[in-house]
Amino acid sequence: MKVTIHTDGAASGNPGPGGFGAVLEAGKYRKELWGGFRLTTNNRMELLAVIVALESLKRPGLQVTVVSDSKYVVDAVEKGWLLGWEKKGFAKIKNPDLWRRFLKVFRQHDVNFRWIKGHNGHPLNELCDELAVAASKQSVLEVDEGYEKSAETLL
Repeated sequence: MKVTIHTDGAASGNPGPGGFGAVLEAGKYRKELWGGFRLTTNNRMELLAVIVALESLKRPGLQVTVVSDSKYVVDAVEKGWLLGWEKKGFAKIKNPDLWRRFLKVFRQHDVNFRWIKGHNGHPLNELCDELAVAASKQSVLEVDEGYEKSAETLL
């Protein structure tokens, strides 16, 4: 079965309150996912959108296309940077907690990425952006422990 996942992330302040949105489509099925965090970054939310969407797939070995406006995420995978970062133990790389989580679920499927220009009228990208922004504005937001713990070590 082929699955297409559209994703987006948002943060107000970067760092600041943030959220992610994802829309999964497989045949006649469609699922929307979102989540909001009290303190995070845009890049973390872009990557988390992909992770959560992949983690929501019910069985391994699916053919997945991820459509994203994040050069950070798409280029890290498509240009092979991620494997180099992994070989070096993610030394001096931002968001190692999420990249490790990503690799675990990424390797369960046949995943390819397609970059699209953001805020360019692409209906599902716009929907993902709306989900991400709305999630970031919820009255109760989750703690992005990976970000907040790494920020504490810098203080």
